Amino acid sequence: MTYPPQPGYPQGVSDKSKIVAGVLQILLGGFGVGRFYMGDTKTGVIQLIVTLVTCGIGSLWGLIDGILILVNGGVDAHGRPLRD
Repeated sequence: MTYPPQPGYPQGVSDKSKIVAGVLQILLGGFGVGRFYMGDTKTGVIQLIVTLVTCGIGSLWGLIDGILILVNGGVDAHGRPLRD
């Protein structure tokens, strides 16, 4: 589902939310859920594999990634910046 362009946002802003992606990544980042939400399946699968191989220690990557998404934003699978 795509949203119409929001007032104040440049054309080409993603329909995915930075807040949702960041919170999903913080809570379920070990499974790559925030990255799957953003459409970045490659990184999501790698995060899942790292978490499984390291017996859960790799989930720290997801936590840090979620914080970075909330602070710096990110891009969706099409390279568009996430909306606020």
